Amino acid sequence: MGKETSERIQTSILNGVEKKVLVWLAKRQPKWMTSDGLTYLGVIGSIIFALGGYLANLNSNFLWLASFGLVIHWYGDSLDGTLARVRNAQRPVYGFFIDHTMDVVTTAFIFLGVGLSPMLRMDIAFFAFSGYLALSVYTYICIILKNEFRLTYGKFGPTEFRLLLIVLCILYMYSPWTDIKYNISGVEYGVFDIIGIIISLVLYSIYIVQFIKDRKMFSVQDPSKQ
Repeated sequence: MGKETSERIQTSILNGVEKKVLVWLAKRQPKWMTSDGLTYLGVIGSIIFALGGYLANLNSNFLWLASFGLVIHWYGDSLDGTLARVRNAQRPVYGFFIDHTMDVVTTAFIFLGVGLSPMLRMDIAFFAFSGYLALSVYTYICIILKNEFRLTYGKFGPTEFRLLLIVLCILYMYSPWTDIKYNISGVEYGVFDIIGIIISLVLYSIYIVQFIKDRKMFSVQDPSKQ
């Protein structure tokens, strides 16, 4: 939902198509469905993902359940704000509070699910989680200081991230990469562990590049008094 007076930055690959789909879905929601209900549905989707990731230790096909959880999470998390706008029922303060408070919960469940699954080691999953949270915090800082609500960085946003996780789940189930292991300094890493490390480093790289760019701008805007 966001701070309604902030400029919304959405530059992701799927943004144009996704907007049309979300408006189409919002117009067809039953009257009893509310933005809050969709937000909490997104939380349920993230819990399903975590459950599917854990059960995948018994059978990797449970990653289909995890992927289904991500679809539910997308439906609830992406549609809640659109429904409010379509119905002209925005609640900028309350909506921002509920939406982004629940984002922390759902993101934690998703990365926990990745760590509980056989795909990634828990420490690597939470390394990626910390990078994702760093970008989230940076986004909220920029809402205050720049009046800019950046929902995406470059061509990548939450929807693309969910799709990436689904692709990784499918690759884990059906690719030969699953059994490939590397011993690095006495620690065993799988191919998906290495992919997780790369994703983490990309998240932190985006954070650092954006910080350097904005630091220069803010130093001009608010020069030193010494």
